[in-house]
Amino acid sequence: MKLAEALILRADAQKRIQQLRERLSRSARVQEGDTTPEDPQDLLAEVSHVINDWQTLVKQINRTNALTPFDDTRTLTDALADREALATEHSIMTNLLAQGTNQNMNAYSPIKYFRAFDVASVQKRADDVARRFRDLDSRIQALNWNIDLTE
Repeated sequence: MKLAEALILRADAQKRIQQLRERLSRSARVQEGDTTPEDPQDLLAEVSHVINDWQTLVKQINRTNALTPFDDTRTLTDALADREALATEHSIMTNLLAQGTNQNMNAYSPIKYFRAFDVASVQKRADDVARRFRDLDSRIQALNWNIDLTE
C-alpha cells in the first residue's frame, strides 16, 4: 500500500471514530420505558475495532515518514514539520493583515486607530510563505504516492 492510501484510510478512520462517538452519545441515556437507538455495547465494540485499525495505521505512517528521505538533509518527518511551521506562520500573518485592514478601524469614533505595521511588506511576506508552503506541500504529496507504507 502506498503512503498516500494509508493517509486516506487514516482520515476515514478518524471520521468513523467521530461518528461512533456521536452515536454513543445518542445512545448513552434513555427515558424509562424506551429503548436506546443503538446498543452501546455493540458501538463500543465497533469503536474499539476502528481505533485499533487507526492506531496501526498511525504507527505505520509515522514509521514510514521517519524512515523516508525527503531530500539531501531532511526526512519526510522533517518536511512535514517544516510545512506545519509555514502554515502556522502564514496563519499568523493573515490574521495580522485582517486585523490591520479592518474597515471598522476608520469608522466614526472619538478614538482614532492607526495601523502599527506596513501592510504591503507583511502581505508580501505572507504571499512568499504561502508559495513556499504550496511548493513543499506539492513535493510531499507527490512523494506520498510513490512511497510504500512501512509495515
